[in-house]
Amino acid sequence: MLIVDDEPQIGEVLSAYLQRESFETVVCTDVASAVASLEKQRPDIMILDITLPDGSGLDILKQANKAHRIPTIMLTARSEEVDRVVGLELGADDYIVKPFSPREVVARVRAVLRRASMPQSGATNVDHVLQVKDLQVDTGAHEVRLAGEPVAVTPAEFRILTVLAQNAGQVLTRSQLLDLVHDDGSIYERTLDRHINNLRHKVEPNPDDPEYILTVYGVGYKLRKD
Repeated sequence: MLIVDDEPQIGEVLSAYLQRESFETVVCTDVASAVASLEKQRPDIMILDITLPDGSGLDILKQANKAHRIPTIMLTARSEEVDRVVGLELGADDYIVKPFSPREVVARVRAVLRRASMPQSGATNVDHVLQVKDLQVDTGAHEVRLAGEPVAVTPAEFRILTVLAQNAGQVLTRSQLLDLVHDDGSIYERTLDRHINNLRHKVEPNPDDPEYILTVYGVGYKLRKD
């Protein structure tokens, strides 16, 4: 696990709590040392502060996810919704605002790792593949493919797309979609539109004129079936 925070005491406290729970930790205080650590070994999960002396934790997130996604929790003193949204758009799985309880961070870490690993527990076969036109959602392998090419999505985006694919052609209200996602609190109604927008930029030939994920104004969303 990689912990990045410019306040050494925070890194030490988090590391101590997580090590008690049998997590191996590496603590960095800036972007440069964090990127260097990532080049040596990719962690199972990252906890990233946003404001760092030589850049932003968001820079680390973008660098880390170039090859394969790493589950990530953003840790910051910023409480504005726009900062939360930026982190989610770049692929963060959760967001904790300082001050925080170390026990809460441990619980969030376990929840994020659980969500990241659960879809991979099933066997991969055709029964796990949901297909709409050229879009495939493989729930066994936890993969999304468009015209045979892999599409990198966050765990939250994958769960949303899976529900839409399972109900292809059916309009789902925001409340219905959130209920069917069976989320543990990482997806909120106010951020659902952002997740949908991110998915459109990843799977739609023209996000401004979507072919797959449609908005039914005044109702909700649906995945076009035909």
